[in-house]
Amino acid sequence: MDRAAQVVGDAERGSLVSPVIAREIAVIGAGPAGLVAALALFRHGHDVLLIAPPASPADWRTSALLSGSVALLDTLGIWERFKARAAPLKRMRIVDATRRLIRAPEVTFSADEIGLDAFGYNIRNSDLVSGLDELVAELKIPRLDALVDNAKVDADGVSVTLSDGRTVQAKLAAAADGRHSLMREAAGISVTEWRYPQAALVVNLSHSLPHHDTSTEFHTEHGPFTLVPLGPNQSSLVWVGKPEEHQRRMTLSDDALAVEVEDRSQSVLGTLSVASPRQLFPLSGMTARRFAAKRVALIGEAGHVVPPIGAQGLNLGLRDVAALVETLDKAADPGRSDLLERYDRVRQFDVVSRTGAIDALNRTVLSDFLPAQAARGLGLFLMDHIPVLRRAAMRQGLGAR
Repeated sequence: MDRAAQVVGDAERGSLVSPVIAREIAVIGAGPAGLVAALALFRHGHDVLLIAPPASPADWRTSALLSGSVALLDTLGIWERFKARAAPLKRMRIVDATRRLIRAPEVTFSADEIGLDAFGYNIRNSDLVSGLDELVAELKIPRLDALVDNAKVDADGVSVTLSDGRTVQAKLAAAADGRHSLMREAAGISVTEWRYPQAALVVNLSHSLPHHDTSTEFHTEHGPFTLVPLGPNQSSLVWVGKPEEHQRRMTLSDDALAVEVEDRSQSVLGTLSVASPRQLFPLSGMTARRFAAKRVALIGEAGHVVPPIGAQGLNLGLRDVAALVETLDKAADPGRSDLLERYDRVRQFDVVSRTGAIDALNRTVLSDFLPAQAARGLGLFLMDHIPVLRRAAMRQGLGAR
């Protein structure tokens, strides 16, 4: 066992050999993006230490892993572990449920049109995180279950002080520590933030009719209402709407909420029942001005936050991981400025363009401006009637690497 691993092991047993732990890369944060980053960097031969407290089990949300994310997990040799817990998304249907003068046609996209069995797979966040935690433990990737209290960054490396008093020194910090990232602040990276007059109500449902592996997104005047397959006769709901209306819905009985959801979904899944606690999140967005600086590389929500529209959030984070692994390759010093500049360039276009597209889609749904409604309707009409355009839109939406 190497010296750093020995220190981690002794510290976990309560017999601290040294207050300073040195590693090549410190991955900070243990959400899905951070856990995959630790696994991917470890599998590619890097000396990795994962720093994060255990995840909260009270997360009833789900994540739609698109084909590029599935390919990354498959490349790492871990997708088969999750496939049985996930529901395939073979078709995506968009329905204009507004009552506006100009309405878009209903459009259905099928994965087999672009040679895929499925656009992706929907999985419970709790299943994804617990499975990744198990893999980290099985591979014996060193981990410290602590928070970062303070961080210092200089030309030679990163030094972080943990909540238990220990200090970790690394050549690179892969910061997956969320939208309020302490590591991003330590690296001096500023952000652009914005808010929407919307909130997302999230809940899982059981239903009497099959979903046929089809995700259905109803566009309403207040945002998308999306039903995503989760299992046989089960779906997850992400209902974007007015915050005050959702606050009222949070107080309803399960039966009363199920009636409202069934009405809004036009009963496409038959009789509904609530199958999980409900959660409510205000909608906002954030993009970092840079995605790497001063030996810190941003991953996931440390670098970008997008509304839960188009299943882009976690998938953007996993593309961060893929880009970081490709950029670092086998570099002896993974925190070199030229490598981080390359990582920043690679992520800039993908994140900024995709964030802009999601923002524009959301705002056109909300807009009462007739030209905006006409543009959205025309775009969906053309995708419905021009196969080459529809296939291009599907590939762009998946963002596969």
